[in-house]
Amino acid sequence: MDEPFVREYTEDRELTAWFLLDLSPSVDFGTADMDRRKRTVLIDFVTTLARLLTRRGNRVGAVLDSGGVRHTIPAGSGRVQVLRIADALLREPRRSAAPFTDLAPLLDAGHQAIKRRSLVFVISDFISEPGWERSLDLLDRRHEVMAVRLVDPREVTLPDVGPIILEDAETGEQLYVDTGDPGFRRRFEAAAEDREAAIGEAFRRAGVDAVSLSTDEDLVRAIVRIAALRRRRRRVS
Repeated sequence: MDEPFVREYTEDRELTAWFLLDLSPSVDFGTADMDRRKRTVLIDFVTTLARLLTRRGNRVGAVLDSGGVRHTIPAGSGRVQVLRIADALLREPRRSAAPFTDLAPLLDAGHQAIKRRSLVFVISDFISEPGWERSLDLLDRRHEVMAVRLVDPREVTLPDVGPIILEDAETGEQLYVDTGDPGFRRRFEAAAEDREAAIGEAFRRAGVDAVSLSTDEDLVRAIVRIAALRRRRRRVS
């Protein structure tokens, strides 16, 4: 045709995505709205993303961990698979108390269950016993891993509502506090900042991308942000 052309090949292959889901009692916390607990956000996010993936012919699977009780849904495709995962999430009981969360067994279970290289979403509030970073690192060596951290604004700052009783969602332990005390609110915020820094450092040590998904955030914007982060990572790699 009297001018050079370059043929470019676009590899088109099936993607398998897995959701490793922390459904421990702490994910039942939420104050932004009565119906916007962290568990609600998790269910909405997983079902929406699973549907988007399966519409392109991809396969999705899930490992659910509720207070140490794990349930694996093998990877499958199509609308029925999305409904299967959604039904399992909605049927999962809410536990009023459980041993303090340890994310390492969930991550290890994902490492054993997922045989072929996959895109893995670890969805949790990452309020856990320490030591899960090594399991996350091992998972990331075999798969493309993205950590999705569930958060709520009241986990970072407390409003001045006077004396209240706070209850640990996992142990049931109660504590009487006075939120009208400025010193107490400052100590609470400082402790939250230390926790945020520690979790961020854990993600860096594990070498995984991490995004936060808040109970007061628009779900569509969150999914767009996650997709953009994955595109940037794939360009770099």
